[in-house]
Amino acid sequence: MTLTTVKTNFTSGELSYSMLGRGDTKAYDNGALFLRNVYISPTGGAVRRSGLRFIDKLSGKSRLISFSFNTEQTYLIIIIAGKTLIYKDEVKVAELTTPWQENDLCRLRWTQSADTLLIAHPDYPLKKITRYSHTDWSIESWEFYSEKGFIHQPYYKFAPANVTLTLSGLSGTITLTASSPVFTFAHAGKRIRFEAGEVSILSVTSSTVATAVVTTATLFNTVPDGNTTKDWKEQAFSPIRGYPTCVTFHQGRLVIGGSRDLPNRLWLSKSGDLPNFDLGEGLDSDAIDFGLLSDQVNAIEAVMSGRHLQVFTSGAEWMVTGDPLTPSTIQLKRQTRTGCASYCYVPPRNIDGATIFCSAGGKGIREFLFSDIEQAYQAEDLALLSPHLINYPIDMDYDGKSRLLYVVMMDGSMAVLTNYRSESVSAWTKYETDGNFVSVCVLDGNVYVIVERNGNYYLEVFDSDCYVDSARIGESDTLHSVWVGIDDLNGKTVSILADGLITEPKVVENGRVIIDYPSYTVQVGLPFTHKIVPLPYFAITSSQRAVKSIRMIRGSFKVLNTASMEIDVGMGFISAIPLSFNKDKFSAKVQTYTKDILLQGIGWIRDALERPLWAIQSDIPAPFALIGVTMEIKTNN
Repeated sequence: MTLTTVKTNFTSGELSYSMLGRGDTKAYDNGALFLRNVYISPTGGAVRRSGLRFIDKLSGKSRLISFSFNTEQTYLIIIIAGKTLIYKDEVKVAELTTPWQENDLCRLRWTQSADTLLIAHPDYPLKKITRYSHTDWSIESWEFYSEKGFIHQPYYKFAPANVTLTLSGLSGTITLTASSPVFTFAHAGKRIRFEAGEVSILSVTSSTVATAVVTTATLFNTVPDGNTTKDWKEQAFSPIRGYPTCVTFHQGRLVIGGSRDLPNRLWLSKSGDLPNFDLGEGLDSDAIDFGLLSDQVNAIEAVMSGRHLQVFTSGAEWMVTGDPLTPSTIQLKRQTRTGCASYCYVPPRNIDGATIFCSAGGKGIREFLFSDIEQAYQAEDLALLSPHLINYPIDMDYDGKSRLLYVVMMDGSMAVLTNYRSESVSAWTKYETDGNFVSVCVLDGNVYVIVERNGNYYLEVFDSDCYVDSARIGESDTLHSVWVGIDDLNGKTVSILADGLITEPKVVENGRVIIDYPSYTVQVGLPFTHKIVPLPYFAITSSQRAVKSIRMIRGSFKVLNTASMEIDVGMGFISAIPLSFNKDKFSAKVQTYTKDILLQGIGWIRDALERPLWAIQSDIPAPFALIGVTMEIKTNN
């Protein structure tokens, strides 16, 4: 039987092998078996990704953060063990000494307000990085508001409710005696609050006795007769109890989500007074403090300001409502029970009103979206058909210009999602490079990455003018055959474009490469291979008998702005669009075409998984885009 099939798009992306039996679905029609180093355009075509342009070599493993003061003043912040680098327009403009070490990077969480970036880590005091000018930056600990001897920070009683403190006096230097062991030597310098007064511990004598100084005017009438009370709290954040886990800003309040010893608690500052967490008398503008109480203790992993204040925990997702949020109107409702990844902080991202987050266990990317019909949030799995591409995400960012979501995996690969909810486009592909992706950040429509290659770390950016990775671009007013300054690529076979022509690959030796003929410009870098493999043809004959063998009689491959295409239709890979050569026969000129490529299929196939009807694969540094395939197929049952 002879059939004609038309494939117009790849809008379902790369599908897992578990979908091979679902040829009855639309996803199967629009999917592929392999989509590597390509992205899916909004109209459905598979396009070779841009190359990576080298920017700088870094001293170690790093994490990227975008900082946008306004549309013209944007910065790339790179956190490395012991220091933080600030780049503007891909040039380092400042460097700060910071406390976090390499093992801390995966647990850093941050939020920005105007010229201040707050960075939280459960083992370090909350830090703020402040910008004063392009080159003038500072870092310091976040200070809570203080007045009249009070520090308006969160407090909590970690000791059992019936543990009492006896005070030797109500002013000056006093002795605190606890009814049960509560003190450690690390309590020195920390605060304890009573109903209307505070003391600062000077020293600790034992687990039940400490010396303190009254910091407020007096403790008069704040404790009962005998100066013994069970109504006392210690500061919530300290080296003993840990520090804030995550932060965000919502409705004019600073929101702190969890800490090391209070993992399921939320604190909201006073309205319009970010450093002030004074609970006061519960007025509308006062601070708010409450725990996420449910059938299990869910550690807060992320807080996000969206349509509502969204709280992502290790076991569930919550919605905090109140219009506006006040101590009397605030409501907390659990929405879904998916859970957020806890092994590493993968920053949630907003896409068209939905919050994208990594689910617990590191095997799913979820879309947390409010349903007007149900008046509740749902958490659909965006990678339901492509779970094999999601392998413990460690970083994520979204490029609104190209509508691509970039997700860096623990294994060094990168999954890329083209997402158009209104057009039902949800297509995953996979990016690979010579090395491992470590972090990703989108700034001003540019996608920056940290890449680890042979133990070295590099800052690079996806550049549509580059066709290789870790690309080094050289220019000269005179012709050169020898190009130097590429020591990091020693021993590597690199692809080369000289004056826009593709030359033969060369091996870098002693930090230099010798090209076949002199040129004014050169682009040298590591090749990467794009790959497109279709799903097996799915068909049942009119007699309901399964197809035993199949062959492609002929195929028409529609390409767009493509300079080269290497395809296998049965006899190995051939150049369906050969590069045109210059007169010296040494170099190939990059010239793009938009046309249909007609090819004759060769041979019968008994197992389409072992050899598909066709496959495209190439590492030639040139543009490529496949936008449709029409095939005439013959089957034998």
